[in-house]
Amino acid sequence: MTMTESLVDFFRMGGYAFYVWWSYVVVTVVLALNFVLPMLRHRRVRRDLAQELRFADRCDEP
Repeated sequence: MTMTESLVDFFRMGGYAFYVWWSYVVVTVVLALNFVLPMLRHRRVRRDLAQELRFADRCDEP
């Protein structure tokens, strides 16, 4: 068996390559979303709170 054949066999995963590689893709996407979405939510909440504070300051001025 040559190096190329063993590498091809590795990527074929014994006939289950589609399921194995798609599971890696799904896990990677979920982990990325778990990292990115809270940061975006945090940024949006901070922006909304700053806007509310500016609005409240304008309303309090005589």
